[in-house]
Amino acid sequence: MPWSTAFDDPVQIGGKRRLLTLQQAADYIMHLPEDAQHEAHWQTAIETLIRAAETGGGWLMFARIAMLRALNADGRHGGQ
Repeated sequence: MPWSTAFDDPVQIGGKRRLLTLQQAADYIMHLPEDAQHEAHWQTAIETLIRAAETGGGWLMFARIAMLRALNADGRHGGQ
């Protein structure tokens, strides 16, 4: 499954920003401070994004959920 694959529903960040694809989610994580990237919730998000890109199927949904959980853990989530 290509990294350009879209989530079924976008991942909302803040008021207006949305992550539409696996690649956008991965880029978002890569732009976080390095110490944040190593936190368990972001590591889980990274792992599920990779699984989704490698295998597709239900992993796409799991990757979206992992992103939402990581955003909520960091207080960055702006609601859906």
